[in-house]
Order: sequence, then structure tokens, then C-alpha cells
Amino acid sequence: MKILLAGVLGGIVMFIWTSIAHMFLPLGQVGIREIPNEAAVLDAMKSNIGENRGLYIFPGAGLGPNATREQKQEAMKHMNEKLATNPSGIFMYYPPGRAFSLGKSLGIEFATELLESILVVFLLAQTRIDNFIGRVGFVFVAGILAAIATNVSYWNWYGFPKRYTAAYMFIQIIGFLCVGLVAGLALRKSPPATAATAA
Repeated sequence: MKILLAGVLGGIVMFIWTSIAHMFLPLGQVGIREIPNEAAVLDAMKSNIGENRGLYIFPGAGLGPNATREQKQEAMKHMNEKLATNPSGIFMYYPPGRAFSLGKSLGIEFATELLESILVVFLLAQTRIDNFIGRVGFVFVAGILAAIATNVSYWNWYGFPKRYTAAYMFIQIIGFLCVGLVAGLALRKSPPATAATAA
């Protein structure tokens, strides 16, 4: 019961921190820019992509969905030429009419961070760490691992901005640090009862 309580409290604290980081601090906007001449770009997207929602990378290899391994390898040989003469990037596209609910998105975010917190506190409880600094350190290192596992790959393969990557890693790591502080306090062992107290 103490483990679950520590996980829930940690999740709440993590959610509060990430909300502050995104809504009241500039961290959530670091490395993100708006498209110049956006209206023309959006019109071009609607004309050329239409209703085909998806995650797109450009420039593409120019191959169909059933390309052979040999064709893919041959296309990769020419990718540097394409990158040298064309813009490149990645984007998520939704056709017009996408419904967005702030409440639903916040709910999913909270549930995600609650689950992260409960899982990391559960892992902490499996260890023999019996001091506050050790418990905080365990969860802190888990946060570094989580931040590296997602953000660094996006920077490496898809060219996400370094400032964006660093900011989001910082948000995640501090979020886990908050969980570690809560868990470090909540999972303290009660001192053994003395003979006087027992009597």
C-alpha cells in the first residue's frame, strides 16, 4: 500500500512539474518555431496530401511500399545527393477537421506520468536501498535513462533541434527527480520499536 501511495503521489508531483514547465516556463517551447508563410504551406499540404493522415519524412527514397531490399539499399546510396539539394525533415500530418480536446490530452498525460511514477517506485521497492539519498538517486538515474531512450534517438535520426532535445530531457529528468524525492520520503522505514515503547 505504501508503494502504491508513493507512486500516486509521485505521479501527481511529476504532473504538476511538467505542467509548470510547459505552461509557465519557456522550456516547453524551446526549439519550436512557426512556419513562415504558413498559409501557403498549409494549402500545398491540403492539395498534395489531402486526407492521408500520417507521419511523413522528406525527402523520401522514392520507392513504393513493396520495394525490395536491393532497391532500398540502392536508394540509400543516393540519399546524400537528395539531402544536399532538398529541404529535409519529418512531420505529423492531420487533414482538416481534427478534433482536439485539452482535457482529454491532459488526462492522458497525467495517466502516463502516473504509470511512470508507479512503475519506477515499484522497481525502487525491489532494491535493498535503505537511505533517502540512495532512493532519490535510483529514481533520478531512471529518469536519465527514460530521457535518453526517447529524446536522443529523435535528435540523432530525425534532426530534432539540440535545444529542444536538451529542454525535454531536462523536463523529464526533473520530473523523475520529483518522484524520487516523494518516494524517498514515503518509503522511509519506521524505526524499530524499543522495549520501552513496546511496553
